[in-house]
Amino acid sequence: MSVLVDVRHLGKTFGDAAIRLGPRRPPVRAVDDVSFQIIRGETLAVVGESGCGKSTLGRLLLQLIEPTEGQVIFEGQDLTTLSKSDIRRMRQRMQMVFQDPFGSLSPRRTVAQIIAEPMETFGLIKSRAERRERVAELLHLVGLPAAYMDRKPRQFSGGQRQRIGIARAISVDPAFVVADEPVSALDVSIQAQIINLMQDLQEQKGFSFLFIAHDLAVVRHIADHVAVMYLGRIVEIGPKARVYEAPHHPYTEALLSAAPHPDPEKRTERIILTGDVPSPTKVPSGCAFHQRCPIAQDICARERPSLVETEGGHRAACHFAAPFPISSRRIKA
Repeated sequence: MSVLVDVRHLGKTFGDAAIRLGPRRPPVRAVDDVSFQIIRGETLAVVGESGCGKSTLGRLLLQLIEPTEGQVIFEGQDLTTLSKSDIRRMRQRMQMVFQDPFGSLSPRRTVAQIIAEPMETFGLIKSRAERRERVAELLHLVGLPAAYMDRKPRQFSGGQRQRIGIARAISVDPAFVVADEPVSALDVSIQAQIINLMQDLQEQKGFSFLFIAHDLAVVRHIADHVAVMYLGRIVEIGPKARVYEAPHHPYTEALLSAAPHPDPEKRTERIILTGDVPSPTKVPSGCAFHQRCPIAQDICARERPSLVETEGGHRAACHFAAPFPISSRRIKA
């Protein structure tokens, strides 16, 4: 197994230096000291509540926004040290599927123009005939008829538009794709179809995924590894089976208790977290989760726990994770 993406101590702080009117707002620490690796051909799913920094993390990896600190090493190159022109050349190897299938496609362009744009940008097609041939192939790959290529996005459903967005992303044969909540805007009946499509394409093309979602149930079948974020930090990360079957962080356990389980015998008692998610401008001291945590002790408010390995590549940022792994409370359906 070779590492495709190596993220080291990545951080991003947003300020309001450009705002001239009104009171100055405190800076927001959107991503805080995040480190992980993505293996070539595998999928890392990043989950967490809205506002936890998932989408910002995805954009940092693609250098769509500049990090405040840290490194993103992709295929052996530190992207944070490259010039803008070098980054543009790297875009062929890194693509993105956006959350909103209605806003991410230009309403003025045809499907053929939308899908062909990345290929034209990188000089991968030379003629109109070649463009139509490649677009037809890509539409077939995502389960749409070639006859759709001359239509506009407004003529399609949300699921069809997302298929078009996926075709655009894979048109340049990238090695790495960031999928930013690609099914959250779709009907539940369509979500499974899109996830299955992305899995099939990954098997055929061999690219790696960073799959961003807010629902652990959505990523159960597509992920190889799972990372759970809370207020800009990764609080747990590990192989999917370990995270789902034996979560070591109380926040992960709470998220899992809210997710439907395919096996009724393994349903868990719903864990209701008290309090609201703290403001990202006022992150609590120590463990950011301690004010809502059902097992918090005095040390949790004083000391920020490190993300430490407990077993088999499974890591958690909890003072009680290693010696006292969280055990799910099992109840029958």
